[in-house]
Amino acid sequence: MSHDQYENPLISRYASKEMSQIWGAQRKFSTWRKLWIALAESEQELGLPITDAQLEELKANVDNIDFANAAKHEKALRHDVMAHVHAYGDICPQAKGIIHLGATSCFVTDNADLILLRDALHLTEKRLAAVILKLADFAKEYRALPCLGFTHLQPAQPTTIGRRACLWNYDLVMDLQELEHRLQTLKARSTKGTTGTQASFLTLFDGDHDKVRSLEKRVAEKMGFDATYAVTGQTYSRKIDSQVLDALSGIAQSTHKIATDLRILSHRKEVEEPFEEKQIGSSAMPYKRNPMRSERICALARFVMSLQSSGANTLATQWMERTLDDSANRRLTLPQAFLAIDAILIILENVASGMVVYPAMVAKHLSEELPFMATENIMMAAVAAGGDRQDLHEKLRVHSIDAGAVVKNEGKPNDLFERLQADPAFPPIDMEKVLEPSQYVGRSPQQVDEFLEDIIAPIRHRFEYRLAQQEELRV
Repeated sequence: MSHDQYENPLISRYASKEMSQIWGAQRKFSTWRKLWIALAESEQELGLPITDAQLEELKANVDNIDFANAAKHEKALRHDVMAHVHAYGDICPQAKGIIHLGATSCFVTDNADLILLRDALHLTEKRLAAVILKLADFAKEYRALPCLGFTHLQPAQPTTIGRRACLWNYDLVMDLQELEHRLQTLKARSTKGTTGTQASFLTLFDGDHDKVRSLEKRVAEKMGFDATYAVTGQTYSRKIDSQVLDALSGIAQSTHKIATDLRILSHRKEVEEPFEEKQIGSSAMPYKRNPMRSERICALARFVMSLQSSGANTLATQWMERTLDDSANRRLTLPQAFLAIDAILIILENVASGMVVYPAMVAKHLSEELPFMATENIMMAAVAAGGDRQDLHEKLRVHSIDAGAVVKNEGKPNDLFERLQADPAFPPIDMEKVLEPSQYVGRSPQQVDEFLEDIIAPIRHRFEYRLAQQEELRV
């Protein structure tokens, strides 16, 4: 490894080897060769003079790529596809004349990109599901632990730690649904020709429209697609890239929100991400437990969200049947968006697997605010014990303001209950019962149970079944 040149940290530091390989040169150009084989096979099946020996030669050299030779051809030809046509032909002399027969460059570039998008979406889907299931386990464990709720980042009606995790998780579930939709609607470009009209293939098959349609269908099926886009220009519509980047940006938005919440909760010492035994939080302040995983998620998520605009602008500027100003942009945005999302989901799964909750701190912060939130219950209990509702309401208002002033101006604990107990206008009530936190969380625990049953259980079943199938295939 050279230390003299910039290396993309998404590959060297953050993303998985699995995702990096999807977007690597070997996978890309091997996929080009598989497409050339699918094309030649289909053309042979439809009557063109292509021999079995030529096909076997092509198949024997799918992964045998001489990158130095391809680079030499590209330097001379200034065309990456033709460089690889020549490099493939150099090691397949019998088949050299039928490689890329009737095709335009986008036959391999675009169809390969669709295949890589499909593979990357499947890996992202798997990682996202793993995070969802880990967060669901966390929600179940803390389904009923009352905590202070927040609106406007100001204390609000209590919720539970588990229900807040469901709030995070539901965003991710919607992201998973969007990913699945993108996968379900992904199609092949197949053999659409130079501007999408299939003119070259119509010539190749002597004007036989049925054979041209059959060729398109056969090539798509050989590459694992059951449908093709109805019409294309020279490329498949860059709307597809834009939609994929939108879906990845959606995941980034959700994970940024989750990580930001965790950073705030860490500041409050209520919930923390995992912290290793020898982990250093700060080089200068040894006591620190910085939420570095959550911060990294936010950093990477902002990057992915910024890439969303590239897909939109590329689509918007594809004049007529295509322009080439998409190419360099797509080489950057598509792989890097997936690599960054891959890193985010790996980190978030790690965080969700080991989040630490501090119930005593959660209870302390809730108890500091609960007196204000309990005033309505206190008033109703006092009225039931014989008090006057309107008189009690005014006294509660005055005592609440005074207690709040003591907290803010003097930094003292909230003494609202002591004030009420000392006020002879308030009849004796069971304050301990009134102050039980679980009374103030509504249906939070039940909502967690329902969310896990209605939303998470089908996801768990679907993905655990898939994983079992994959394991069975490996065996």
